[in-house]
Amino acid sequence: MILASQSPRRQELLRRAGVTFRVMPSSFDEAPLKARALEPDELVIALARGKARAVADAIDGDEPVIGADTVVALEGEVLGKPTSPADATRMLRELSGRRHTVYTGVHVEAGARSLSFSEATDVQFFPLDEEEIAAYVATGEPMDKAGAYGIQGRGCLLVSGIHGDYCNVVGLPVARLVRALRAQGLLDA
Repeated sequence: MILASQSPRRQELLRRAGVTFRVMPSSFDEAPLKARALEPDELVIALARGKARAVADAIDGDEPVIGADTVVALEGEVLGKPTSPADATRMLRELSGRRHTVYTGVHVEAGARSLSFSEATDVQFFPLDEEEIAAYVATGEPMDKAGAYGIQGRGCLLVSGIHGDYCNVVGLPVARLVRALRAQGLLDA
């Protein structure tokens, strides 16, 4: 099994699930898809598919390749990874005291077989004051995370509740993925 992602969070989730894999980051250019007006669930599947196919095309054989992508959506606006501390601050201000949805798309490419799905989890933030936002941004944690927070780190202090799969918010709905791989005969039970 190949994970087409450098994300340490996705790697850790797969390890905890007992999945044996190797990492082969994708060189897929996400910009054209991100520029299109796709719904968040469609966007994450398209990005995950692009990543998985780019790696699958670069290897010999039909070893299963897992691609994944995660975005945060607030009232239809997709919040990806912040481009700067100021952008992270803007995102956190927008999320303050509000509910948003985290979408992760997963695509598995295995020779002639493939599967795709997206998972959505609702997350509610506490109201955040400027000092709290500034202190969190100063940690650097928001900079490589969709929506400018990591629920598995200090970002957990911003979250008042979730409805759905916690692992999805971290970056990979691993339980659903493992079940889908087993159903397709791509992973032993």
